[in-house]
Amino acid sequence: MPSIDVVIELSHDACLAHYTGQVAQVQTRSLDGRRVVFPAEALRRVVTRDGVHGRFRLTFTEAGRFCAIQRLGAP
Repeated sequence: MPSIDVVIELSHDACLAHYTGQVAQVQTRSLDGRRVVFPAEALRRVVTRDGVHGRFRLTFTEAGRFCAIQRLGAP
């Protein structure tokens, strides 16, 4: 499955907006500069009390649909 590495820096308040459904998608940049959009509900798997901070690997199906998010290294 294709994957892409991204940096996500979201405060606790920004994550709350995503978590409550006020925002449906997250938009960020990959490490190589591409624009990446994925479902906000994916953040539920990696959010901490401080928000979401760090490098993550996003995995997609061959059709481009989001599958998984994985933290890369320590936050």
